[in-house]
Amino acid sequence: MFGTSFEEALPGLFNIRNRLAAAFPDATVHYAFTSKIIRRIWQQRAEDPDYFRHHPGIPPEILRIRDPLTVIDDLRKAGCGGIVVQPIYMIPGAEYSLLLAEIKALELPISLLLGVGKPVLREKGNAEDFLTLARALAGDANYAESQGAALIYMGHGSRHGSSEEIYQGFAAAMNRLHPGVLTVVATVEGEPALDRIINQLQDQGISKVVLKPLMVAAGSHIRLDMVGPRPRGWKIRLEEAGFSVAAVLEGLGEQDGFTEILIRRAADAAACAGIELHEQKD
Repeated sequence: MFGTSFEEALPGLFNIRNRLAAAFPDATVHYAFTSKIIRRIWQQRAEDPDYFRHHPGIPPEILRIRDPLTVIDDLRKAGCGGIVVQPIYMIPGAEYSLLLAEIKALELPISLLLGVGKPVLREKGNAEDFLTLARALAGDANYAESQGAALIYMGHGSRHGSSEEIYQGFAAAMNRLHPGVLTVVATVEGEPALDRIINQLQDQGISKVVLKPLMVAAGSHIRLDMVGPRPRGWKIRLEEAGFSVAAVLEGLGEQDGFTEILIRRAADAAACAGIELHEQKD
């Protein structure tokens, strides 16, 4: 995971970990954050007795959070014979490419089997991925439709690769599966930008919207960019443009249908690497 320093965002990460652990009961599941800044924040909190006293529910593994390469090395030293790294990313953007490059550069013993999973939306034009995610998020469309509103997802976006085409492909799948509500995606970085989406909705006579993260955890982007103050806050910008806005402060990781996609990605990565990852069937 990229990681988050917001305690309010942790339930999504906890749910992903718990669902993976339940799906693969013979395996151990570890957290890893790729962000150095976020890791440093948690490590500083771990040294602060006041913080620890006021936040007793934070797991020690979060307070002492490691980066992916350190976790891999620690598991290797402990004698682990098979490791699956499942990136918790929406698209194959810059963070995913960097993680792949770092893992590829590792010098690991031949006896250690290592598999790396794919993001939720693996590539542009992947209709299967778009439909799978659209089915998993049916509850979002149903809620927006019940409110008589359009559904705006806030995606992170990326200037790397073809992120706009991926987001547009997902939006098209949502509109195909859930025709009773208009679904659009805007991004914090890259395209499509919020201003473009505002113009589109105004042209279509939309006056009410549900605003929801297309991100795993409801962290800084949600607290600052989605519902924060001007000039960043999307909710305020939408309201100033004349829309009635209902904001949902919930990361996708809190939805079991979404986490099922990550379970499938991890299982596929294990199979490709020749790792026997025994899955618990419902």
